[in-house]
Amino acid sequence: MKNKKVLVTGGAGFIGSHVVDEIIKLGMTPIVLDDLSGGFRKNVNPKAIFKKGSITDEKLVKDLFKKYDFIYVYHLAAYAAEGLSHFIKKFNYENNLIGSINLINASVNHRVECFVFTSSIAVYGKNQLPMREDITPIPEDSYGVAKLSVEKELEISKRMFGLNYTIFRPHNVYGERQNIGDKYRNVIGIFMNQIMQKKPLTIFGNGKQTRAFTYIKDISPIIARSPLIEKAYNNIFNIGADNVYTVKSLTQEVCRAMNVKKIKIRHLPPRNEVKHAYSDHSKVYKFFTYRARYSLKEGLKNMAEWALKVGPRKSNKFRNIEIGKNIPSVWLEE
Repeated sequence: MKNKKVLVTGGAGFIGSHVVDEIIKLGMTPIVLDDLSGGFRKNVNPKAIFKKGSITDEKLVKDLFKKYDFIYVYHLAAYAAEGLSHFIKKFNYENNLIGSINLINASVNHRVECFVFTSSIAVYGKNQLPMREDITPIPEDSYGVAKLSVEKELEISKRMFGLNYTIFRPHNVYGERQNIGDKYRNVIGIFMNQIMQKKPLTIFGNGKQTRAFTYIKDISPIIARSPLIEKAYNNIFNIGADNVYTVKSLTQEVCRAMNVKKIKIRHLPPRNEVKHAYSDHSKVYKFFTYRARYSLKEGLKNMAEWALKVGPRKSNKFRNIEIGKNIPSVWLEE
């Protein structure tokens, strides 16, 4: 695989930067495309080639494919805010769907061997639990709709043009390099940032929502290796942790990792969200030598050490809200 060029979109972001590290270990050269809207230049491995720009820039995408002759594409760029996506529909579809189409078109035209896409369990919506890949997806938010649309476009592009793909549906990923300053997504990062700012932890509703929380280093190696596993081509895989926690119990685990003795919680009105979301991983076990290695306690310990080192980050308000009706008031706070 030495000197093979691969494209990694979102490679300055949280999950993407960890995948870039694993790609380099495999001997490939990643070209990172990221507009730095949610990621940071310092996240990018110095052995990668960095290009600042957006997947929505069709000309830039075409130029990169022409210049580097990519063998694989790892598409991780997204604005992954499920709850906020209701209120930023145009932004959501431009960045999470149209940008993806630019990449799929270029991959077909340049005969890419495998297109790796990180989707989301948001595609399932309110479905039976645990969520399995053979369940018919019924997304509940615009983000899930966009992700499912890209999945379907990849299926169509395989049938029409022979573009191989591997799709992963990760869930509730956390760890070092997460953008803890983003108040709209990533609950663990939000909690840690609030703790460092000496603010109460905010919970929508009663906190009985259930999720399985996935440590980044459990999934980044498998995503990086996936195009090398041809038997996995043209399949969809849930990937992530198996153990389920309530959001309220999560506050206790995060405070313990951050060495906080007294928990202060601010309950907010419930928002429109899937109350219970966790998935079955038996399929990925059949195709990959994969098992989650890190417990929530271990993963939180590693993330907390990193967060305390980098310190709190200011939470910036999203400036391009398209629909104001029914938006949670806490998201309008400066």
